[in-house]
Amino acid sequence: MGGPGPPAWGRLRQVSAIVWSAAGSLAAWGWLLLCQGFFWRTDVRLPPSRDPREWPSVGVVVPARDEAAVLPESLPSLLAQEYPGRAEVFLVDDGSTDGTGELARALARRHGGLPLTVGSPGEPPAGWTGKLWAVRHGIGLARARGPEYLLLTDADIAHAPDSLRRLVAAARTGGFDVVSQMARLRVESVWERLVVPAFVYFFAQLYPFRRIGRAGTRTAAAAGGCVLLRAQAAERARIPDAVRQAVIDDVALARAVKESGGRVWLGLADGVDSVRPYPRLADLWRMVSRSAYAQLRHSPLLLAGTVAGLALVYLVPPVAVAAGAVAGSGAAVLLGAAAWVVMSGTYVPMLRYYRQPLWLAPLLPFTAFLYLLMTVDSAVLHHRGRGAAWKGRTYARPDAVPDEG
Repeated sequence: MGGPGPPAWGRLRQVSAIVWSAAGSLAAWGWLLLCQGFFWRTDVRLPPSRDPREWPSVGVVVPARDEAAVLPESLPSLLAQEYPGRAEVFLVDDGSTDGTGELARALARRHGGLPLTVGSPGEPPAGWTGKLWAVRHGIGLARARGPEYLLLTDADIAHAPDSLRRLVAAARTGGFDVVSQMARLRVESVWERLVVPAFVYFFAQLYPFRRIGRAGTRTAAAAGGCVLLRAQAAERARIPDAVRQAVIDDVALARAVKESGGRVWLGLADGVDSVRPYPRLADLWRMVSRSAYAQLRHSPLLLAGTVAGLALVYLVPPVAVAAGAVAGSGAAVLLGAAAWVVMSGTYVPMLRYYRQPLWLAPLLPFTAFLYLLMTVDSAVLHHRGRGAAWKGRTYARPDAVPDEG
């Protein structure tokens, strides 16, 4: 009896490839589920704390460029902080053309609360991103008052009245040099619901929060919208000068502090919310693509590995289910479905945190495919000289800028 002909062998090899890919994806999900710092859990919130006997002084630094649309929702929440110690707000108008600085002064007159100083640093010199140049100016203004802590917060972040108090208490109680909270981003439009929770989910997968706060680990990250930084730690780590070229400045800041011997904590926020809308896919696409390739250190090799990893982990499971069903391979369907179920299950806590329907969980492969395309687009834009563009500025790769140091 003759064996299978060439077409049959071809089909068997295709089915075998699908089965092995699905098995690899399931194995990857088993490792992610148990060995990646339990990244999928959303219970890493501000650690237990107690009020200090004396509340340290705090300088709140807010870099702002063309933020008139969101400032009325965010700045009053900072001015209204119920903080027992001395605190001042320093808003740095980074070359705005929409009256951001004038609006900030008007809001302070209308709402009162913490003292507000509005400064302007001028255009950043070569080798500095605009935000970090503004942060440098704001820290300089704050240091003239001798604060023990600096709160670096974005102009689109609204804080609950006790936000500053809780941050300082957590830093003092835990002995942390950085306490950062991942602000709860807005999820109102269809695309925000589909993309935003996944953005935080992927970030936590890259930088598991539990590992960041654990002493002796190298994992370091912060969320730029809300970073409480001890002033002495900032001086020791040369913040922001040491990270002046960083597009992903929050991660670079946390890494610099940790490498200089500081302790860093990062978790999800309660009472710290972004008010910036991203109603269209194009808005979210720009947010991700401007920094995705920088996250990969502008490396084509890392880009290729990331694309392959995203495909194996997120795209293979639904493809294996569909292809296995067509080819009549029960093994491919079973393995692909198992990987898909584990994937969806790890996404459920983040959907609950964002108060989104759980039926979005099985759609994570589609969202991951969007992120894959955004990452590739980010690389293309960088190679065309249009990467890391934000609010009218485009930043070169760090190795393309002369080092001042």
